[in-house]
Amino acid sequence: MQSLTEIAPGVLVATSSYAVTTSTVVVGSAGGCLLIDPAVTVPDLAALADSLGDLGLRPAVGWSTHPHWDHVLWSRSLGDAPRYAAPAAVTIAETERDGIIDSVEKSAPGHDLSLIGRLRVLDAPVIPWDGPTAQVIVHDGHAPGHGAVFLPDTGVLIAGDMCSDMEIPLLDTMAADPLGGYRTGMERLAAVPGVRQVVPGHGHIGDAAEFRRRLALDAAYLDAVTSGKPADDPRLAGCPDWIRGTHEDLVRYFSR
Repeated sequence: MQSLTEIAPGVLVATSSYAVTTSTVVVGSAGGCLLIDPAVTVPDLAALADSLGDLGLRPAVGWSTHPHWDHVLWSRSLGDAPRYAAPAAVTIAETERDGIIDSVEKSAPGHDLSLIGRLRVLDAPVIPWDGPTAQVIVHDGHAPGHGAVFLPDTGVLIAGDMCSDMEIPLLDTMAADPLGGYRTGMERLAAVPGVRQVVPGHGHIGDAAEFRRRLALDAAYLDAVTSGKPADDPRLAGCPDWIRGTHEDLVRYFSR
């Protein structure tokens, strides 16, 4: 994992070599911090805890943007702070716990399984903590209860698994309305005022112009896939096999 890098006053991001996964830290008061999506491997979390310790920080609260296995991880070295997620995300984390643990064991073994997905329901517009305002934007795009976080003081949007420069839109095809849910998520993110930087769950940080470019790219991709047209998306060029496979699955899904 790369060391924590300050991208805005009091906002730091570390990136794992595993799927270019980001972990975000927001500095609060008295050494406390908000920790969003700590990931991915056991060494990653150990390095993250060490980096926080070097900075005199300790997690005061955690937030999982959505209930996929790589976003509900934790380590005892991070302490016992309350870890929150949106209601629908917590439901999935509880009802699909066995599958989540199985994915962790296959993809990033060695974690303390008792800590995986131990989330508390937060049904509120902001995360309760003693630090900068952290607004929650909840939708069902990509996963049930997907909760992006916006920091209005710095204009940083932690988008979860959306707005990526590396990944195409990853729809939840098990949902009743995968396309509608994803478009609603895009609309809610696009409506956030004052975004200056976007932090995707997987990929690279972008400025305000890049944020808008990614939303437009996602919209164009979805338009093409759902209308049966070829998707001329740069993220498909030289992409990992799993992204290519997901794209082909989406093409088949919308051609039924």
